[in-house]
Order: sequence, then C-alpha cells, then structure tokens
Amino acid sequence: MKILVLHGINLNMFGKRDPAQYGTVTLDEINHKLVAQGQTLGAHVDCFQTNHEGELCERIHQAFHDQVDAVVINAGAWTHYSYGIRDALAILKCPIIEVHMSNIHAREEFRHHSVFADIVKGQICGLGAESYVQGLRAAVDAAQMSA
Repeated sequence: MKILVLHGINLNMFGKRDPAQYGTVTLDEINHKLVAQGQTLGAHVDCFQTNHEGELCERIHQAFHDQVDAVVINAGAWTHYSYGIRDALAILKCPIIEVHMSNIHAREEFRHHSVFADIVKGQICGLGAESYVQGLRAAVDAAQMSA
C-alpha cells in the first residue's frame, strides 16, 4: 500500500513558527513518525513538502500516475483558497484525508473554510502532530475499504 503525505506552504517551519499554535515538533520529526507508523500499518509512506503551489499540483498529478492508495494532506493556508490544488486533488481516485495541527475552526474566520472539504474523505484537526498520525490511520483504513 502506498500513502502520500503532502505538506503545504510554510509547514517546513514547524518547530520554529508559532510554537504556541503548532508546538515544537519539526516537520522532519513528523515525517519520521509517519514513515515508522506506516511500516507498522503495512504501508509505504512518502512525504513531500513545498512552498510552491504548482509543485504541489505536480506532485498530486504524479500520485495519480503512481496510483497511490491514499493521500494525507495538510496544505497549510492553501486549504482556504487554492482551487488549483483542489482541482488537482479531485483528479485522484483514492481516498484523501485532510489534516491540520491546529483547530482551524477555533482560529481566525478565514481559516474555518476548506475548499477541499467536499472532495476529502474526512478532516482531522486540532490534535497537533497526532492529527497526522490519526490521518494516516484513517487513510490506511479508507484505502483498505476501497480496495
């Protein structure tokens, strides 16, 4: 089973950016934990981060060609306005799980809306780095159900 984890804009700054909101865990630590958890769940986890919207779309297109079994995505601020990323995700035939470290519904009004909401299988937010772990578990379960 192949699971792709996508990290969007500014998420490479986890551990440095707003620790009160995101904690001190780094993106490398999150990725390491996801790869290890994937092995436990019988899945190969590939992690990708970019600060360039077009690169994220290109990686999603590659996921389509690679026939990944599921996608976990934290697109960062792009979640709230990137119809380009939304359209790229809509091409995928696999389950998509949206995750956020913070509770986007308890933050600024503009963060309450996800342009991906109608195409993702589910959304997990507000649990810090555990949001990713739960998202991976949900992705593996969803992929197994759709197989």
